[in-house]
Amino acid sequence: MTQLEIGSPAPAFTLVDQDEKEVSLSDYAGRHVILFFYPAAMTPGCTTEACDFRDSLAPLQAAGYTVLGISRDEPAKLRQFRERDGLTYDLLSDPDHAVHEAYGAWGEKMNYGKKVEGVIRSTFVVDASGTIAQALYNVKATGHVARLRKLLGVD
Repeated sequence: MTQLEIGSPAPAFTLVDQDEKEVSLSDYAGRHVILFFYPAAMTPGCTTEACDFRDSLAPLQAAGYTVLGISRDEPAKLRQFRERDGLTYDLLSDPDHAVHEAYGAWGEKMNYGKKVEGVIRSTFVVDASGTIAQALYNVKATGHVARLRKLLGVD
């Protein structure tokens, strides 16, 4: 599994969102984007992380960041997740995990003491020029957004 490094170009992608509209990274050219990859909508850890992003959205947006969540879930499940938890940012569907792989957010990991292949909870900050400003792998769902805000200097 290849991991992205700070300063490397952010891999381009086009995925569909919870409303089945195409969303491309290039749609955000010239802006700062936070991409967070999570294992599965409506699971406890992913709900915690998604709601933390929701609760931090105003200060992140005020600081110039757009937040996008990416999982392997189909758009209908993403729509249900977004509505159930009042998420106010787009969730993107990557069912074949090609974008996960491009970002190094797919591979071997330990799950309850067993080695499995799957989503590696990761967050990336893409700067206005389209390069990786932060690449955070194996993040914990709880407390991650607070640590990211501190790292980005967003109060």
